Amino acid sequence: MFTHLHNHTEYSLLDGLSRLDPLVSRAKELNMSHLAITDHGGLYGAIDFYQTALKYEINPIIGCEMYVAPSSRHDKNPNEKKPFHLTVLAKNQTGYGNLVKLVTASQLEGFYYHPRIDRDLLEKYQEGLIILSGCPSGEVPKLINQGRMEEAENTINWYRERFPDYHLELMNHLGVEGLEEINSGLMQLHHDMDIPIVATNDSHYISKEDATLQDILICIHTNTNINDPKRLKMDDNSYYLKSAEEMIQMYPETPDAIKNTMLIAEKCELDLDFSQLHLPEYSAPDNMDADQFLEKLCFKGLKTRIANHGTEEESRLKYELQVIKQTQYANYFLVVWDIAKFVRENDIAFAVRGSAAGSIVLYCLGVTDVNPLLYNIVFERFLNVERKEMPDIDMDFQDDRREEVLNYVVEKYGREHVAQIITFGTLGAKASIRDVGRALAMPYEKVDGIARLIPTRLNMKLDTALEETNELKELYQNDSEIKNLVDSAKSIEGTTRHSATHAAGVVISKEPLDTLVPLQRPPKGDENSISTTQYSMNPVAALGLLKMDFLGLSNLSILANAKNLIYESRGINLELRDIPLDDKPTLDNLSNGHTVGIFQLEGSGMTEHIKHLKPSSMVDVASMIALYRPGPMEQIETFIKAKHGEIEVSYLDPVLKPILEDTYGVIVFQDQVFLIAQAFAGYSLGEADVLRKAMGKKVPEIMAQEKGKFLDGAVNQGYSLSLAEKVFSLIEPFAGYGFPKAHAVSYGLISYWTAFLKSNFPEEYMVSLLNAYSDNSDKLASSIVECRRLGIQVLPPDIVLSDVRFRIENDSNDKSIRYGLSNIKNVGESTIRTFIDSKEQTQQPVNNIEEMCRNFDMTSVTKKTLENLIMAGALDRFGDRVSILDCLDRIHSLGQSEAALKNSSQTSMFDILGENSPTQLTHIEIANGKTPAREKNQWEVELLGFGFSGNQLEALAGTNPLEATISRGNITQQMSGSNIVLRGQVSTTSEHTTKNGRPFLIANISLLDGDIDVFVWENILSTTKEIWQSGKLIELEGTVRVRDDNNISISCQKCSEYQPTQELNGNSQNIVATQKKNSNGAKLNESKIISGNETKSIISQSEHPSMNIITTTDAKEHQAKILVVRINETDDQKKDESVLRNIKTTLLDNPGNDKILLEIFTEGVIVKMDWSLVKIALDSELIENLKNILGDNGTAWIVED
Repeated sequence: MFTHLHNHTEYSLLDGLSRLDPLVSRAKELNMSHLAITDHGGLYGAIDFYQTALKYEINPIIGCEMYVAPSSRHDKNPNEKKPFHLTVLAKNQTGYGNLVKLVTASQLEGFYYHPRIDRDLLEKYQEGLIILSGCPSGEVPKLINQGRMEEAENTINWYRERFPDYHLELMNHLGVEGLEEINSGLMQLHHDMDIPIVATNDSHYISKEDATLQDILICIHTNTNINDPKRLKMDDNSYYLKSAEEMIQMYPETPDAIKNTMLIAEKCELDLDFSQLHLPEYSAPDNMDADQFLEKLCFKGLKTRIANHGTEEESRLKYELQVIKQTQYANYFLVVWDIAKFVRENDIAFAVRGSAAGSIVLYCLGVTDVNPLLYNIVFERFLNVERKEMPDIDMDFQDDRREEVLNYVVEKYGREHVAQIITFGTLGAKASIRDVGRALAMPYEKVDGIARLIPTRLNMKLDTALEETNELKELYQNDSEIKNLVDSAKSIEGTTRHSATHAAGVVISKEPLDTLVPLQRPPKGDENSISTTQYSMNPVAALGLLKMDFLGLSNLSILANAKNLIYESRGINLELRDIPLDDKPTLDNLSNGHTVGIFQLEGSGMTEHIKHLKPSSMVDVASMIALYRPGPMEQIETFIKAKHGEIEVSYLDPVLKPILEDTYGVIVFQDQVFLIAQAFAGYSLGEADVLRKAMGKKVPEIMAQEKGKFLDGAVNQGYSLSLAEKVFSLIEPFAGYGFPKAHAVSYGLISYWTAFLKSNFPEEYMVSLLNAYSDNSDKLASSIVECRRLGIQVLPPDIVLSDVRFRIENDSNDKSIRYGLSNIKNVGESTIRTFIDSKEQTQQPVNNIEEMCRNFDMTSVTKKTLENLIMAGALDRFGDRVSILDCLDRIHSLGQSEAALKNSSQTSMFDILGENSPTQLTHIEIANGKTPAREKNQWEVELLGFGFSGNQLEALAGTNPLEATISRGNITQQMSGSNIVLRGQVSTTSEHTTKNGRPFLIANISLLDGDIDVFVWENILSTTKEIWQSGKLIELEGTVRVRDDNNISISCQKCSEYQPTQELNGNSQNIVATQKKNSNGAKLNESKIISGNETKSIISQSEHPSMNIITTTDAKEHQAKILVVRINETDDQKKDESVLRNIKTTLLDNPGNDKILLEIFTEGVIVKMDWSLVKIALDSELIENLKNILGDNGTAWIVED
């Protein structure tokens, strides 16, 4: 009858609406035996299409509508942005391999606006391919349309000589310019050259009714709308999957065009082999095979990792090695061992996720840090002989060094054998509403209003939103425009929109990858980037390729960086695996709910559970990680009460006690399901894994079969049928939802390690945490709040004292954390790095802005960067912020001119002072202004994520997070509907009325790291109106409301004015700590105790007892003077250098309280240099000595200050 050979699916990425299952299902309804997929420029959906077609008993044809460069694929000619189209089908396995090669080369070698091939590639990979001349954008149709028939014949001859199965492709659609002439020309060439013709329909959607949706989809793709007359569009509704009868009616005079579709289809006999593994091979030494080498490594590792191992460990190891040999995965394990070996040798923090920690083989290889026998972890959850698919060994690396691991794997196994794995973004509920609304040219406000009504929740669907949101449902029912919007959005919701690189997925193969899967550059990559597969995770695995997760985990970076800081600051070389798992401070902190910054344990819900649990071991932590998820969550209360003896632990049968005893009678882990099935129903552990999968998939037929097997097994073991039913009902929910114990213990270890470092090395841990959260303002702010709770002072950024990132700042015996300059918003690390490096190299004093411009390299500091530094308070040491901002242009100009002068390599007498200097000292006068504290605080919240300038909110910093929320970052969308207690400061208020005329108030409440709107309704407002005054601290109870991603508010239910209490030795006082330096850079510790109007200064001299300190009384008696030293520059650089050296030595030998001004006379001008950090004691002897040194080349005199 007829076969569709030209079909676009959703994998044409916004140029096709057909989803695979409905497309193939429709073809089955139309009694078609074959169906092709020919998406634009890629094979993204090929394997899923292939498997779906087989499911429907339809023969799949894998193809692609390719782009052919007019000349060479390597040419990037702006006049050739629109390559020719060509329909290419794989006839057999060889053809599929060549199609994969062509698609890969088009992406990696020929990409220019489109992935392009050329004739050289077609000639090289011609075998096994069927070629159709293409749509009206094909080379032959274009030549026909241009009247260049001879060139069309030459093109056909080129293809016919190389491709025996070359056909002229006929299409029949309205509104396609020149299509009638093209078809006429194709028929003429068919007759003249005896080239077979074939009919296609260029299908982009499944049903005729979908034409409007396809138009909307193209508008989304091209960023236009349906009212644009110039938009790209299909002019009729014929681009759907037509029946054979419809296609026959379209071509009554060319029956061969219909018949040839079947002849082509029957030639396509592609049989993809999903049974073969393509694992990389590890080259074992001494002619050993992979199994022998693996065994040798394991027994060697057993001796080093388990010093007192016995028969139990040896028996388990031998058993696992036997299973690995049977399943032929030895090379897989060796590859993983090799990667882990590289990682450990290079001190990169890593961990293993999932069920892999259940293997003693991996423990002996040093891949995991979990001995499965200590935790009774089942190996069969990871690997067993009954398992049909490859086990997953997913590795987490510190995220700031993940690329090193990738590069090693590429170097070890070859670039052509390693790729990252693709993933696809789809249109979600909100996105589909917004995109469709834009395509329909609806007013933004109306579309935005609808999008805001959709609940913000993972996997939210529009149908669910209509059920849950009455306002949305009402609008949908009563407004036809909104109904059309929602219905259209529902139809494209979930459609594949774009490709991206999977956050973790990596594939490694034995053969070059482009013989197995099509590749492309990553979406944001360059020519040197690691390639990305065009197949996603599941198709890659189905083809027998080794896919691994290389996930970058920020918490591992935090641990690694904290370890380094601990070594730097304390000299302790901490090994995570040696950390004691019963550390009392760690368990106490967790029991008290201090979980900010703790891996997997943050969040109000988890914190509350951990606090009530009061973990006494790391296993308790792992158990809570396993329980805190949908399904098992229902057992948390029982688990906690059973642990504390509040309820009696009971078991359905004594055989369950040894399995559930460690978890207080509650099923927590999937492993326990395995062991129950083994002990109670006689299953092997491999069979128990099959049971687990069946329960997880919840397919009724399979469930009925497995339940029957379980009940029969239990009865055969001597148990009653009723008890067997109860036990089956007990394990069923956990088999599908529970964590494998290996995963929970692996992540539990990381959680415990982070808690241990925070409890025992708080400054180092919190610095690492702050640096990790530098791009997340909410988490950054909550971490700063946590620092204050821990008694660690976080100091604001300072242009002199700050480093690139957060760092520990030592002040006598106290440690504080200094804000990093790159952590300021819009001040990136690369921007500020040169500046910081120059600061560290010069070691020159900086007492004013001029010296900053002179001594620091400001080449990369833009005016915007400088503005942000000023607004964030980094230049506060030089004066008032607004006053400095008024001089922004002059400061930036001076900094740039100084940098240009330094970079010009000019030398003068000033080089002798250690740095190039300007030819004349430019003075920038900073006005004596005063920026309001509130404005400074607003700038700081915006740029730093946290307000440092003094305000009443400081009084909230010590709030226990379990008592009240003081951080905006702790109020999330997931808390919608939850009740919270909030403490903050009233910023602004605005009065409103409801539709019924009832008054209510919207109060903007400032928190430590931001603000939030609070709705105060009439019943609350009537009794608390006096509280809602700007500046007042309040405590309120309310409900979190979420309207959309950026609109979280609180509905107030109860409020009162908050009165903080602070006591110091019984007196109410404010403590301000500052740090100063003397003229030699030594630290002076100064504390100011402010009580009423009295200010006293206490300066510690302990570090430098030789230092002269002028008291207030001394200062009155000693009026400071200024020594002016003028030097005339000569042509003798060595003489000038000697004079300067002697002057500096003489001055530094006379410390005191008087100032120095150095004047250098050069090229007719006097350049003045203020040595403000050097203070001297002036007397006549000093003046005389200086004059003797200067001789005829200068003089010295004294002026009053």
